[in-house]
Amino acid sequence: MRPQTYEITFLGQAGTTLRAEFDDCEVTIGPGTTTLLAELPDRGALSGLMDRISSLGLDVIGVSLVARSPRR
Repeated sequence: MRPQTYEITFLGQAGTTLRAEFDDCEVTIGPGTTTLLAELPDRGALSGLMDRISSLGLDVIGVSLVARSPRR
């Protein structure tokens, strides 16, 4: 199975401490939101990341599978 890239958006702008919790993801701060971009090996890893987000009390507002251009 090939890794999949997911985009997960939650409410609030993550500060330095919270961003450090997701040092394995690309973090983008938007107006009132934070978006994580993560390449994950399987659905179990996605579930683990979602559990981590939930344990921090963050409100997820979107999860998307991102289509990446094929690697050459």
